[in-house]
Amino acid sequence: MGVSLKDVALRAGVSVKTVSNVVNDYPHVTPRTRERVQRAIDELGYRPNLTARHLRKGRTGLITLAIPELGNPYFAEVAGAVIDAASRHDLTVLLDHTAGLREKEVLVSQGFRSHVIDGLILSPIRLEREDLLARTDGPPMVLLGEREYDGPFDHIMIDNVGAARVAVRHLLDLGRRRIAFLGARKESDRQPAHLRLRGWREAVAGAGLTPDESMVVATEGYDRADGAAAMASLLDRDKRPDAVFAYNDLMALGAMRTLVERGLRVPEDIAVVGFDDIEEGSYGAVSLSTVSPDKAAIASLAVECLVERIAARDGAEPLAPRRILPGYRLIVRESTAIRRS
Repeated sequence: MGVSLKDVALRAGVSVKTVSNVVNDYPHVTPRTRERVQRAIDELGYRPNLTARHLRKGRTGLITLAIPELGNPYFAEVAGAVIDAASRHDLTVLLDHTAGLREKEVLVSQGFRSHVIDGLILSPIRLEREDLLARTDGPPMVLLGEREYDGPFDHIMIDNVGAARVAVRHLLDLGRRRIAFLGARKESDRQPAHLRLRGWREAVAGAGLTPDESMVVATEGYDRADGAAAMASLLDRDKRPDAVFAYNDLMALGAMRTLVERGLRVPEDIAVVGFDDIEEGSYGAVSLSTVSPDKAAIASLAVECLVERIAARDGAEPLAPRRILPGYRLIVRESTAIRRS
């Protein structure tokens, strides 16, 4: 048998109601009593029944995080941070994989599993604005990720244009002038690839240069193989770049592999900057300079917004949609900093 509130109350010499007030962190308990109850909780090893607590509020204590790529280290790291943030609110996270497919993103956003979850954090890739506006029911939802939407939902996203400008200005400050962009896409201009490409153009133009569109390489995907193939395509053209800004770290790592295979040095011949600050980028033969989004803040803000939305659904004041931009920073490593012997 588990330890009950009654057991704790007997050990502490207080009422069951007082123990409940301490467990639920109600303020109207004297410090001395709170200390005595906490000592009894620790001695007996009492653990609150979170399921019963949630059910009393008409909730399940479950939220869903839907991400496009389980194998992408960035999404894996964000998922871990969301799980950590949710645990601080006594919430359990169910992980869903959409594979970046619009039909799966629509299914999730329209309330799939709505009977078993209290809320949804969705990181969409293909979802369109009209899909979101068509949502008429379902649990509270918070959007996560870099695609821009103009809709009635909280959205946690990085300033992609500004972050790209920072990365490209770093390369310009190093004296690089033929800076390529790897990872352009042909879809909607609200895609993060378009936003990062816009930042590339703005930074180059801001340095008094004309953006060279022949240095822009479109790709079908954003993985290591895509970066390697894009870099090979670029090197086969008439003009060779002296720097590369890749859409993400995976593409940057693939690009650096191609450079090594072609006998080129990083960064002496071609400097490389990525985006995402995945752990893998720190441990290559040449560590990767990258734009580092604040993943802990992204996760914490997403969970906090969702918790507020869930509370608002229970009758609190309605909340206006929020667009929140967590911070980021440029991390300079060996792929742009020439090592001195």
